[in-house]
Amino acid sequence: MGLTRRALMKGAAAFAALPTTTWATPEKEQFIARKASLQLLPDTYPKSEIWGYDGKMPGPEIRLPQGNSVRKTLTNELPQATSTHWHGIRIDNSMDGVAGLTQEAVERGSSFEYEFTVPDAGTYWYHSHNRSFEQVARGLYGALIVEEPVSMDIDREEVLVLDDWLLDPDTGQIAEGFGAPHDLSHAGRMGNFIGTNGAGHLTLDVERNERLRLRLINASNARVFQLALAGLDGWIVALDGMPLPAPRLVSGAFQIGPAQRYDLVVDVIAETGESAHIARQSRDGSFSQVEFKVQGQIAANTREAPNRLPPNSQSKVDLNAATKIDLRMEGGAMGGLQSALLDGERKSMRELMQAQQFWAFNEAVGGIDGPPLGEFSLGESVRLKIINDTVFPHAMHLHGMHFWEILQDGSMGDFRDTTMVERGSTREIAFVADNPGDWLLHCHMLSHAASGMMAWVKVQA
Repeated sequence: MGLTRRALMKGAAAFAALPTTTWATPEKEQFIARKASLQLLPDTYPKSEIWGYDGKMPGPEIRLPQGNSVRKTLTNELPQATSTHWHGIRIDNSMDGVAGLTQEAVERGSSFEYEFTVPDAGTYWYHSHNRSFEQVARGLYGALIVEEPVSMDIDREEVLVLDDWLLDPDTGQIAEGFGAPHDLSHAGRMGNFIGTNGAGHLTLDVERNERLRLRLINASNARVFQLALAGLDGWIVALDGMPLPAPRLVSGAFQIGPAQRYDLVVDVIAETGESAHIARQSRDGSFSQVEFKVQGQIAANTREAPNRLPPNSQSKVDLNAATKIDLRMEGGAMGGLQSALLDGERKSMRELMQAQQFWAFNEAVGGIDGPPLGEFSLGESVRLKIINDTVFPHAMHLHGMHFWEILQDGSMGDFRDTTMVERGSTREIAFVADNPGDWLLHCHMLSHAASGMMAWVKVQA
């Protein structure tokens, strides 16, 4: 039986979520990047081959208290070299996991020991950072949760990893064609089957007036999720792991781009016997991303709005004295890029396309072999203006440091590690260069990073 694109998009079948493993002990533990087969689609289809940490998708959940250490030995059993990036953790540079910049890629049959302290509480994740446009799409990622010293007033929490997979409708297997020119030059590799925690339609049992903390992680290659709450009252309490100054009431739809995280506190207000939803909105309509079946009632009434989370440390940025840098994003399909520097030589757009490079930063195809976008002294304030001169949105991620989004009135907005820069728009960010090392700055539409949208900055020790 063939599977239609619309059926794949809806993810209509209900599957149990994959079990996760909590790793909380400080001893070094091995985790293995390897192939496995999982039942992504209904059982009328064969299992789909994935690449996963310990053969799971998502990989085992890493959960530990703030200030503790992660000690993991990555062993590679994949047919390609790999590495692991600890996304959003303000980490020692040698542990950042960027193959070719902070470490050598881990070849098949080899291992690499990661050991670092987690300074900030919040919702983070880990994923491959070698050929990530392929390896993340095959399933090589997992959640990393750092717990606050004081627990929130909630009944329970759920970690919800959002993703989409491009599946062959005839075989049920993850489609090949990684690095296809269309994906590289357009919006990126978009899946036709959308799910949560490895399930096409994740269903959770809840009770009326139950209070949940929902940790949302967008692990997709390129999909921007437009989400809304139904049968739930909710507040955003943290973005990209960093607590907001005050909980922000969810009103209407909210957007979570690739690699971004949202921490929500929600109260179940749907009646017993009904369902609440995190709804996904698209051009095809509105679908349930996660269904919460209300089985009973835990309390007579909902609670007051939640308190703010304790803040993580922040270096004070000086906007007036900040070093100013511009980053102009150019290229892509329907873009106006005529030529750009590639390996130090100016190439025409036709030559760039032949080299599978479709994007440029400041008229140069990005990469880690060229000079840094900026070189900063330790503690220097930096103000970066990102100009999106393309017809596609881009999710820009800075490694090693968080930044403030600068609002249109010049004030500082949210403190994040990944920002969405919409088509034809400009976004300013500001950060303190307080973590020494060579740090990647790239678009987290992973096909875009592979085809030119990559830079790096150097922070002197």
